Amino acid sequence: MSASAASLRHDWTLDEVRALFELPFNDLLFQAHAVHRQHFDPNRVQVSTLLSIKTGACPEDCKYCSQSGHHNTGLDKAKLMEVQKVIRAAAEAKAIGSTRFCMGAAWKHPSAKDMPYVLEMVKGVKALGLETCMTLGTLSREQTRALAEAGLDYYNHNLDTSPEFYGNIVTTRTYAERLETLAHVREAGMKICSGGILGMGESLDDRAGLLIQLANLPEHPESVPINMLVKVKGTPLENAEDVDPFDFIRTLAVARIMMPRSHVRLSAGRSEMNEQMQALAFFAGANSIFYGERLLTTGNPEAEKDMRLFARLGIRPEEREEHADEVHQAAIEQALIEQKNSALFYDATSA
Repeated sequence: MSASAASLRHDWTLDEVRALFELPFNDLLFQAHAVHRQHFDPNRVQVSTLLSIKTGACPEDCKYCSQSGHHNTGLDKAKLMEVQKVIRAAAEAKAIGSTRFCMGAAWKHPSAKDMPYVLEMVKGVKALGLETCMTLGTLSREQTRALAEAGLDYYNHNLDTSPEFYGNIVTTRTYAERLETLAHVREAGMKICSGGILGMGESLDDRAGLLIQLANLPEHPESVPINMLVKVKGTPLENAEDVDPFDFIRTLAVARIMMPRSHVRLSAGRSEMNEQMQALAFFAGANSIFYGERLLTTGNPEAEKDMRLFARLGIRPEEREEHADEVHQAAIEQALIEQKNSALFYDATSA
């Protein structure tokens, strides 16, 4: 298949995706890079910052997660952050060059008592001129609508792996529930951020199966994070076998070919990648990163180190598309007014 044939498809088969993975490495990267250049500036990378707004004691049993209440990882649990502190952190992220601010809470799903605070966070971050993203677990249709009305741009809800392997990693939430949440998000008019994790003991077919699930959605996710497992002591996967760097790059390249207009994010695990591996990832089609010292509870390369690498590679952070329409401007102004008037802005202390 030529690069020009890599249009937006939603009918990928396992045999086709296996064939991509089995291409000679240079042929695969050449094809992925050609597709990338068709749809993106190859020397621009979208930069996001991720903040844990509620940490630990999650009722889910995801085997990779340091925040699961089922694992003894020594992580200190924390209540939902105060809204004002979240907005302050977003302002700091914007100051160092991030264009999107992502907020993650260790929940199976947000409770009714927490939702008002979460909505205020969205409005406050949006008012700073940043794109907003949240990951809060499973959402009902009503919750997705409320988040969309508050101005949430992206919702992150990873599929993690293939449907066939999923039960080996998570038992407290079904694959169908994950897909249902993604459907609610799309129905509410928000953008989707959804990807998976490599290095959990999955097979090549499982990696292909994950990408097929994402690419065969009615609309491709706008953001596709590809994570390399961060092995956390106390989790069932703390001794998992390392991912081969070339296999990781192959997966990024295949994701780029299958979802040519999506941002493919080089996500968790970057601390374990040397500069040469990251440079190869950008060539293969990765064009989004998390920026800052932490990803929820795990380490991440420091912002200054990232900027030095960008400078050496001739890469610049992608600028946010500005929306000058009156509706968008009115929404920002209304959010600012609501921040000033709302008591929720000052006290978000629920557990």
